[in-house]
Amino acid sequence: MSTDINKPEEGYLANLIREELHNNPFHRPMATRFPPEPNGYLHIGSAYAIMTNAEIARSYGGRFHLRFDDTNPLKEDAAYAEAILEDIKWLGFDPGSHVYYGSDYSEMFFKAAMTLIKKEKAYVCDLSPDELAAGRGTLTEPGADSPYRNRSIEENVALFQEMKEGRYKTASKVLRARIDMSSPNMNMRDPVLYRIIHADHYRTGAAWCIYPMYDFAHPIQDAIEGITYSLCSLEFKDHRPLYEWVLAELGYEEPPRQREFGRVGLTGVVTSKRYLRQLVEERHVDSWDDPRLPTLRGLRRRGYTPASIRSFIEEIGSIRSYSTVDISLLDQCLRQDLKESIISVMAVLRPLKIVITNYPEDTEEMLRVENNASNVELGSREVPFSRTIYIEQDDFMEDPVPGYHRLQPGGEVRLKGAYFIRCQKVVKDPESGDILEVHCTYDPETKSGTGFAGRKVKGTIHWVSAAHAAAGEVRLYDRLLRDENIPKEDAVDWSKWLNPNSLIKLYAAQFEPIAGKAAPGDRLQFFRHGYFVADVGPSTNEGPVFNRIVPLKDSWNKK
Repeated sequence: MSTDINKPEEGYLANLIREELHNNPFHRPMATRFPPEPNGYLHIGSAYAIMTNAEIARSYGGRFHLRFDDTNPLKEDAAYAEAILEDIKWLGFDPGSHVYYGSDYSEMFFKAAMTLIKKEKAYVCDLSPDELAAGRGTLTEPGADSPYRNRSIEENVALFQEMKEGRYKTASKVLRARIDMSSPNMNMRDPVLYRIIHADHYRTGAAWCIYPMYDFAHPIQDAIEGITYSLCSLEFKDHRPLYEWVLAELGYEEPPRQREFGRVGLTGVVTSKRYLRQLVEERHVDSWDDPRLPTLRGLRRRGYTPASIRSFIEEIGSIRSYSTVDISLLDQCLRQDLKESIISVMAVLRPLKIVITNYPEDTEEMLRVENNASNVELGSREVPFSRTIYIEQDDFMEDPVPGYHRLQPGGEVRLKGAYFIRCQKVVKDPESGDILEVHCTYDPETKSGTGFAGRKVKGTIHWVSAAHAAAGEVRLYDRLLRDENIPKEDAVDWSKWLNPNSLIKLYAAQFEPIAGKAAPGDRLQFFRHGYFVADVGPSTNEGPVFNRIVPLKDSWNKK
């Protein structure tokens, strides 16, 4: 994959902007912005918008701004703002000094509103929220003029000033634009510009009790910061006329241009803030950083790399309309990123005890194993070997099915990097009949690396020396939803949608020593099992805890 993401000559959006810039509409550098509300955590869809804006700016040597749209004190919090900034930096798009807050422009918004009032382009309306909604009309019927639409400039100025001073109750009055109640675009039917909210803001405290609506604040913020292109997803296309109306009425020269790109849907992934909040609050998942969630916090804890997410977005490219992408593409990008960069170790997730009866009891040896079969430059390491080892329960079958080539009674397999072993005896619990251990013998002439060619075996299995193993926990994460469709109803019965096997915890896993020393965030490939990361979350487990990032191959479609 190319690392030169979204070149100016590639993609629908970049081509559109390049054509427009031929007419030199701006006498200032390119500048784009990502404007999140600090009322939740970023997710994989947010990453698509971040990268789209940041890479367009980079392509033209411009600036990328992070601007918090914090104009609703009821839902916003400083903790969300801090998390968003941290996640954007982790993703690789540090805005540097260009971090802005909409709440810092409060006085400018107020003055802009007063300008519109004095131009007879805005008025204070006393209709209730229900009356406002009813008066907007429908897609086929025009709206009705508010009885307060023709208030004088002087009355509107006084009322708006009194709104600012806190003389009216929440939702008792609003400031509306005076545009066209018969417009075929519902967004242009005298939209609300300001509302009253008596609540402390996380940055400005009680300084304000009136707050601008996004459609009013957004174009003003862009103009103040010198943004050239306001890039947003396709659902905002119908809002573009209002964006342009606000800038035109306020007289901004060379105003920013809003341009839209297609929104990306991901199969089997919940990105709705409402649904994500419901999943967390109803305890269907552990927290916002649960590795099953597509939040950047969850993906980070799951072990996805910033490079894999960027490659995923690069593969999608700039699209013009709504498009659905199979989330397995992200898994493949992760595999490509890690395949040659991390070491492969042996980990036994469901241990079965093997005693090599003809190996000396008081002996152990160090065997050399390659760190990565795909990248010899990562070198090799020594792994301890002894008389008693663990193998996977699945790697032994007492009554083998046809085509089974792993360990079986009388059968022989190779232990990776070690010796051939042959099964001689199965020891069972006399009451339950469960297998307790398997006794084998080894052939010392078959040691790996010696060039032994006397005979061949069809199966190679991994193992861990029991005397040297690090015991710990493994969490096998899978897709959160049962199928690829996303619920669309308002009241979701998640018991019908959730995959009951989205998390399987294995508490008796055994790792070779190097894995036991992994620090939180370290990624490893577990031989034959997939890619794993040492968990960064809190744990009461004394040993290491590993999250499976992704299996070596996509097995979901087979399910």
